[in-house]
Amino acid sequence: MRAVTWQGKRSVSVQEVPDPTIQEPTDAIIRITTTNICGSDLHLYETLGPFMDKGDVLGHEPMGIVEEVGSGVTNLSAGDRVVIPFQIACGSCWMCTRGLPTQCETTQVRDQGSGAPIFGYSKLYGSVPGGQAEYLRVPQAQFTSVKVPHGPADERYVYLSDVLPTAWQAVEYAGVPDGGTLVVLGLGPIGDMAARIGQHKGFRVIGVDRVGERLQRGRDVGYEVVNMDADGDLGETIREMTDGRGPDSVVDAVGMEAHDSPVTKLIQQAAGMLPDVIAAPVFKAAGVDRLGALYSAIDIVRRGGTISLSGVYGGMADPMPMLTMFDKQIQLRMGQANVKRWVDDILPLLTDDDPLGVDTFHTHAVPLEQAPQMYEVFQNKQDGCVKVLLKPGS
Repeated sequence: MRAVTWQGKRSVSVQEVPDPTIQEPTDAIIRITTTNICGSDLHLYETLGPFMDKGDVLGHEPMGIVEEVGSGVTNLSAGDRVVIPFQIACGSCWMCTRGLPTQCETTQVRDQGSGAPIFGYSKLYGSVPGGQAEYLRVPQAQFTSVKVPHGPADERYVYLSDVLPTAWQAVEYAGVPDGGTLVVLGLGPIGDMAARIGQHKGFRVIGVDRVGERLQRGRDVGYEVVNMDADGDLGETIREMTDGRGPDSVVDAVGMEAHDSPVTKLIQQAAGMLPDVIAAPVFKAAGVDRLGALYSAIDIVRRGGTISLSGVYGGMADPMPMLTMFDKQIQLRMGQANVKRWVDDILPLLTDDDPLGVDTFHTHAVPLEQAPQMYEVFQNKQDGCVKVLLKPGS
């Protein structure tokens, strides 16, 4: 089959790889109809290369048609249409039954000290072949799947794999009070969707970015936007918009590759040039995140407010302004999205009325073979690129 494979820093290619097969009774094989490039895939493209091997199949936002199921999968049949959550979880362990499939005790990547495996996401999360391919083996398919109706276009449902539940959890974790104000830092796919969800829930939403096309998307949807480059000091600007005290809640949808952290950017780049056997421990033990967005969130949020982190961070010794956080009495919540926990809340919104704008959320839809070009366009924020759909059958 054809699949998008990692070849090195800023290098991916579409190659022939072996077709997946049933290996365990709880497996299923899916024929992929749509699969996305995620903003966190760009971390692998640029920063987290030391945890990748040449030829790794990328991608963790797929949907498609069930081709075959193992003997232990009784709730799926060939021909079913399914979305595949990005994390692999059993659904029945202590953690899963408490709404934390990201911490699944059946599938945890214990040799890396990590939670549940993630499709196409490096040694840190199990080195499981990903979904930017024509076919995908889905372990623990009895739970690692969301059955959806045939009929509507894939765009209606594909974001259940990651974007929708990640953004939903970001807003839930932000703990915005009724009638409160939510600031979203970064208007890439997760930030933009979090802003839309906050708006749908009736909050005042202020989106922050520096890319003109992303700011315009926010205006078009109807939430307020701030250009962090053009509107003066960001903290002061936001406080002026919120009675001088700041918003109730902030979502950091940027993560480890934030702008405005030039020293740490150099550390990331230097570590990335080391041999993988040396670079990987550096990333896991050092403070290598660019923390500009997180520092902004701490500055912006009102005293007694909440910060929700959905952007990916990877450093183990990042410096945090603990005095400020303690003094401001800030609450902080974070983590990979527990996809299946939120699906029942989200599905009723995926209707013809389309209140979250999922049908037109993508900016680019291209054949799988064009993935290498689209990784470059997405990484460089060119051509108004915010969300890329790959179509293996095209």
